[in-house]
Amino acid sequence: MTRTRSEDRRGYFFVLPTVIVLVVVAVYPMILAAWISLRRVVIVFHEDHFVGLSNYAFLVRDPRFWTALGNTTYFTVVAVIIELLLGLGFALLLHTSFRGQKLFRAAILIPWAIPTVVSAKMWSWIWNPEYGLISRTLPNSDINWLGMPGYAMHAAILVDVWKTTPFVALLLFAGLETIPTVLYKAAAVDGASSWRTFFFITLPLLRPTLVVVLVFRTLDAFRIFDAVYVLTGGGPANTTETLSIYAYKMLMRSGDFGYGSTLAVATFLCVMAISAIYIRMLGMPSRSQRS
Repeated sequence: MTRTRSEDRRGYFFVLPTVIVLVVVAVYPMILAAWISLRRVVIVFHEDHFVGLSNYAFLVRDPRFWTALGNTTYFTVVAVIIELLLGLGFALLLHTSFRGQKLFRAAILIPWAIPTVVSAKMWSWIWNPEYGLISRTLPNSDINWLGMPGYAMHAAILVDVWKTTPFVALLLFAGLETIPTVLYKAAAVDGASSWRTFFFITLPLLRPTLVVVLVFRTLDAFRIFDAVYVLTGGGPANTTETLSIYAYKMLMRSGDFGYGSTLAVATFLCVMAISAIYIRMLGMPSRSQRS
């Protein structure tokens, strides 16, 4: 059945509002940021002139940028791996039948339902070395979790894991619900152990959902700002400063809108590169499909 031109025009009419919103809230700001990144814009000193690629040349030589990129990459890799493992475990638990299952399903979503800023502020009180729950529980511990290099980053990762694992578990649980139960019954009849059933039935069939979760969480974690900013503000000694926090400081504190926009564009390009890598790795056809 072929579509008529009137049906096509009607479809374009319904899509048009969404396209307009995307252009206003996404495309236009990206183009504007790219244009400002080619200029020297410092509001305080009333500077605004074209400098070309000078900001990008300085970016390549900026050690603080590379430190922030390393911090962001480390945060993303560690947080996403832990969230996938814990989320898969919780999803499997949600997929089984036990007393209090409904209550558990509701309780596990509480961290995800709490706003990120509220969660981060709550955890900053928990990590407080004077009156926090951690110091009260471990009275002999004099560690300032958010004020010591090496500890602060892992404390921020723990907060992100606590906040986001329920979201991962919910998506993986939805994927588990789509697996036909007849496969598990057939495996039980054949005498397959629980581990063999998990590795040869559950994981292969759950792979598409795992891929989606991996992509979503990687891109989201790489843009982390709010939780880390509330917890440490990028400190101590910039050991938890991510690309988003560095760009924010240059834009809002230093007032250097030109270089701040350059950092924002660099963050966007990193996210696009990660997306391209995922599409290349996960969307590449196998040899049997190509032959």
